[in-house]
Amino acid sequence: MELRRWRDLDWAVVGSVAVLLVIGGLALHSATLNAVAGNGLPLRPVFERQLIYIVGGLIVMAVMMLFDYRLLSSLARPLYIGTVLLLAAVLIIGRVSEGARSWIAIGERTFQPAELSKLVLILALAAYWQHFAERGGSWLAQAGGLLIAAVPMALVFVQPDLGTTLVMASIWLAMAWGAGMRPAQLLLLVVAFVPLAWLAWHYLLDTYQQIRLSTFYYLLTNPAAADFNAAYNVIQSLNAISAGGLTGAGLTRGLFSQGNYVPVQHTDFIFAVIGEELGFVGGVVLIIFLTIVLWQTLTIAGKARDQFGRLIALGIFGMLFSHTVINLGMNMSLLPVTGLPLPFVSAGGSFMIVTLAGIGLLQSVQLRHRQIAF
Repeated sequence: MELRRWRDLDWAVVGSVAVLLVIGGLALHSATLNAVAGNGLPLRPVFERQLIYIVGGLIVMAVMMLFDYRLLSSLARPLYIGTVLLLAAVLIIGRVSEGARSWIAIGERTFQPAELSKLVLILALAAYWQHFAERGGSWLAQAGGLLIAAVPMALVFVQPDLGTTLVMASIWLAMAWGAGMRPAQLLLLVVAFVPLAWLAWHYLLDTYQQIRLSTFYYLLTNPAAADFNAAYNVIQSLNAISAGGLTGAGLTRGLFSQGNYVPVQHTDFIFAVIGEELGFVGGVVLIIFLTIVLWQTLTIAGKARDQFGRLIALGIFGMLFSHTVINLGMNMSLLPVTGLPLPFVSAGGSFMIVTLAGIGLLQSVQLRHRQIAF
């Protein structure tokens, strides 16, 4: 096993993730201080559990960082098959929460296989495309990659979990482009999107998903026509963010945040808490550190020593980028509400552990981009 210099770590990523975890911890502390769940129970235990998930995630990140990512190439196929079977099992024995059958109970805790499937999909696609070398842009290679992604995407979509499906699509697109997707193939996707979107709207989307999309449309074009109840979470998020002004009301002092006015403010709408209590300045600082992580992810992809490592980094970029853009977009009514958490900030055990595992895998690629030993 090769030994690596710690100075070869991407310290910009390490520092940025550390700052984001601190900001997220402070925001979650405030978001759960006086908040209650829909069943009337206090949300404070969510914060306490999240601290445990962060510690667990950091341990997993360290393990993944020390593990040679190249060894995962031979494990990609069994991991992919196991994950597909697990996603299928969710549809049969999964626990229903908020209208989706997405969780498997493990004792008193729950686990969301869809979160793990994002990381496994990255490994499966990277292992697949590394075999094509200069032929990654061929129609056959691109069709095979799309098929690999389509199976878990379909299983997640029918849970139904549109948000995670979009993240997996983003992962596939980032990796397909990195593998050599041609402009003509991208154009075909754009052209095919319109009829596919029409079919999805009429035959695949659940009623609540249609309501979310139509509400977003009305908020953009004619706010007076939007259903207030359907738009309530977005309206309260915008109220909280605008109330924060330049520097915010101060941690634990937000009127909307502490008054339990913003729904699911510990997960989907935690940026509203940051916007109200830390203000425009706090929101910009958060976005800057998220941008640093995303930029450095692309930098690591560019320095990777092989196709497998480069595609892994691009897949992690696609995952983090889609989560970040969609979450911030729905908090500010720039995108429809899809229930996606904000990386390193929102509450969620499966999501936090998988996200930090992804950072560890990214650092594994960075540590091995050249031959250096002590």
